[in-house]
Amino acid sequence: MVRIDKKATRLYVLDTNVLIHDPAALYQFDEHEVVIPMTVLEELDKHKNGIREIARTARQVSRTLSDLTANVDIDQIRDGIPIPRLTGPEGRLRLLCYTDLKALDPLEESPDNRLLAETCRLRDERQDASVILVTKDINLRVKAAALGVPVEDYLTDRAFDDSDAMIDGARIYPDAGHDGSGLWDSLAVDVKVERQEHRVVYRLAGDIPREWHLGMLVSDSDNGASFEAIVREVGPKHAHLELLTNYRHGTSVWGVHAHDSRQNFTLNLLMDDDIDLVTIAGSAGTGKTFMTLAAAFQQTLDTKRFERIVFTRAPISMSEDIGFLPGTEEEKMSPWMGAFHDNMDNLLRDEHDGSSTWNQDATRQLLGSRVQIRAPGFMRGRTLNDTFLIIDEAQNFTPKQLKSLITRAGRNTKIVCLGNVGQIDTPYLTANTCGMAAVVQHFRDWPHAGHVTLKSVERSRLALAGEELL
Repeated sequence: MVRIDKKATRLYVLDTNVLIHDPAALYQFDEHEVVIPMTVLEELDKHKNGIREIARTARQVSRTLSDLTANVDIDQIRDGIPIPRLTGPEGRLRLLCYTDLKALDPLEESPDNRLLAETCRLRDERQDASVILVTKDINLRVKAAALGVPVEDYLTDRAFDDSDAMIDGARIYPDAGHDGSGLWDSLAVDVKVERQEHRVVYRLAGDIPREWHLGMLVSDSDNGASFEAIVREVGPKHAHLELLTNYRHGTSVWGVHAHDSRQNFTLNLLMDDDIDLVTIAGSAGTGKTFMTLAAAFQQTLDTKRFERIVFTRAPISMSEDIGFLPGTEEEKMSPWMGAFHDNMDNLLRDEHDGSSTWNQDATRQLLGSRVQIRAPGFMRGRTLNDTFLIIDEAQNFTPKQLKSLITRAGRNTKIVCLGNVGQIDTPYLTANTCGMAAVVQHFRDWPHAGHVTLKSVERSRLALAGEELL
């Protein structure tokens, strides 16, 4: 590992993928100098054409650079252009152009290797400063380390540090006892129970655990719990817990019953009129889509709370693209909607178990009239009222993409984000930098949001073994 002198002036050389990942990256390096080599400008130029997200981002970065360099003379461009900041000292932007750059023998000519050569040349020229390459390309970081070039990943927009993990959304106390009596003793808090119409609220006074947050589950067991509640209000010295509806026996959601505390909590979040945003994480087969569709169907067809269901996901495949797809928007999205159709078939089978094929077909046609499948790129500018919006595979969206979808919410709209940060197919996104992680982190203290991580796999022992062993 190359040591960086923290007291010396720092020059950050940015790779193209950093600017594509975060167009505002130029403003994230405080008072230090940001260097954009000519190689990066050329790569931005190659990416600027088209309607894909990468093209829009490249054009946004180019416009930012154009604004910063407007009305600036050539000497200032070479020596450094002030980067304005709202608070603190200004940074500087420097455009790096070497006309006599020598290749790094024996490396072949490529944009990555040219960027390395430019960084090495700048390091040799600026012995008074620490020259640091910033890239999200793992292989480039390995090459830079081999050449003795200080290198870093771009971490500014991460939702969590490496030592952190996505919040679990639940706190289980196995020794709480019936009605949570053991829990209050272990926490040394005073408890007052109130009944408010159809709700039972526990008002706690005392030292509240620091890890408690709004919209989380507090339970005495993962399985067969006798006490399950959601945190409605929390502070250092007080908390309000509301008992959950028991969806294990009797009461169901579109015929679906919960198998454990986390699933019961999930169904409560999905059916809660006071929760506008639900994020559900979990590995494959934990029932994320199944329970969400059940709640959507119940609130659209039975209780009539919503007028329609909109289902969307990032059209990103695990392998090679299959090429041009003809047809309407829904037909183009159909190859990525297998999970939706599979779960809808299972729900119809369970709901109409023993009924005629005609009844099942009639229900399917009714659902088809209420369900819309939409591509995320076509959601810009829309306002969704009276809608149950499901965003599947949310881990494959960037934070900015998820923001553009969440801000589509209009009157009486509920948004549910489903994802598994262990299965990210988008290049340069990780479990810490994906949109799912950002949404969970930023909404954890909002009273109308809830998050849960599902643990038990409901598919088969093979699916469970695959998740654990592979």
